[in-house]
Amino acid sequence: MTLEQGKCNVVIGQSGSGKTVLMKSIVGLLEVDAGEILYDDRDFTRMGKRKKQMLRKEMGMLFQGGALFDSITIEENVMFPLNMFTNDTYKSKLKRVDFCLERVGLKKVNKLMTSELSGGMRKRAAIARAIALSPKYLFCDEPNSGLDPKTAIRIDNLISEITKEYNITTLVNSHDMNSVLEIGDKVVYIYQGCKCWEGTKEEVMHTDNEALNNFVFATKMAQQIKKI
Repeated sequence: MTLEQGKCNVVIGQSGSGKTVLMKSIVGLLEVDAGEILYDDRDFTRMGKRKKQMLRKEMGMLFQGGALFDSITIEENVMFPLNMFTNDTYKSKLKRVDFCLERVGLKKVNKLMTSELSGGMRKRAAIARAIALSPKYLFCDEPNSGLDPKTAIRIDNLISEITKEYNITTLVNSHDMNSVLEIGDKVVYIYQGCKCWEGTKEEVMHTDNEALNNFVFATKMAQQIKKI
């Protein structure tokens, strides 16, 4: 699978098909047994600890639940990767934090705790943290999980806007067909741990791939029932 720069590359598949394992492998949270993971021709699987750490400066990660730290403020959450990977002054880091929070539509939340934010606001704060280091690669694991349809659309649009605005290579794991059709510049379908199909969001609705058709139909039916 090749992820395209400046586009939202969306991986879809049933629960247990391997979407999260794939993403965790790509970012190095899991060690692979075979194969290659190439970042612009740099083989991540063959790198030592120090080189992997350097490459991780180019990555941003949006976890399924947001994964914000409950015991520190939103400002400190967004500043966390800056503290870990840079030697910038506090003033410079705070300026970057303010910029990222404003970019995701969050103002005057710096001193709030995670518990004081709504679900959608937490996801936006997590996106602000994910882009704090100006990443070349952005990974989003089920970004719409637990959100109402209106908020989900807002998060989708934000991820798409940031991807194109900063020419990021973005990978999104999703089982939400509305999300796929909204932002999926490139779509990859995983079935039982293997890539079964890939194409555009236009092609996904007219494929003759039986497994994909069954997945799309079942997902759309579930979403319609949920709305009812």
